[in-house]
Amino acid sequence: MSEEKEKQENVDQELEQADDSEISQAKSHGEVLKEQICEGQEIYKRSISSILLSSFTAGLEIGFSYLMLCSIFYFYSDSLPEESLFKILAFVYPLGFILVVLGQSLLFTEQTSLLTLPVLNQQRSLWSLLRLWGLVIAGNLIGGYIIGIVLLWIGPKLRIFDHETVIAIGTHVANFDWNVILVSAILAGWLMGLLSWLITSSKDTISRIVIIFIITATMAFTGLHHSIIGNIEVFSAFLVGPEITFTDYLVVQSVALLGNAIGGAFFVALLKYRAFVFNVPDSKTGY
Repeated sequence: MSEEKEKQENVDQELEQADDSEISQAKSHGEVLKEQICEGQEIYKRSISSILLSSFTAGLEIGFSYLMLCSIFYFYSDSLPEESLFKILAFVYPLGFILVVLGQSLLFTEQTSLLTLPVLNQQRSLWSLLRLWGLVIAGNLIGGYIIGIVLLWIGPKLRIFDHETVIAIGTHVANFDWNVILVSAILAGWLMGLLSWLITSSKDTISRIVIIFIITATMAFTGLHHSIIGNIEVFSAFLVGPEITFTDYLVVQSVALLGNAIGGAFFVALLKYRAFVFNVPDSKTGY
């Protein structure tokens, strides 16, 4: 038996021994990791149509955050400075994320680290991970395109925002160099990976809502780039004005996706998994 295979068996054994905590106790690192791997494995077992439909639903639902962003910006744009207004939007930004996460739809940035863990645990291949990522991203983007188009029509009809609002929000997201967007998206992906980890470690709905609110509001307040709601923001602005070109949209979206993937897969999945592996005793030495 190779040393690497033996080490992996030790890791699997430690994960098997990570029993669920009592309700009053916090979950251990091993318990959270075990649940994350199991949850990730369940997603791999789902049919393609189920994955696409769930991720499409998430793309639609995240649009309710965009609806609130545009509405608040429109109604308070005359009474507050623009920079201050963008900070205040952090209070409504979490709405769509709460709907998606508690509703258990597949959102790429929340699932990035979750889907990476079975690969790190040698239960799934890298190709299967990339394929699943592609399906989730496709569903999220298509859902975002549709809800964005619907909101562009209904917003002015209900007089809750106009196209100038859409352009202001879209350019606020896109008006950065690609390297700035990349690092910003890595930080956002890191936070979303931590959100998934913390959601698994929590035991009640209120705690989960608080976790989602704190993390996503932090992303909004600091202006970190999230590839799925950012898709709606930038794509909608591209549709209604010349300020954002199709090339601008493609650059922002592709860089944000790459950054979010790096943030979730490396800074959460890999580091959390390796931290557990380093703590697994060697079968020969016991250390």
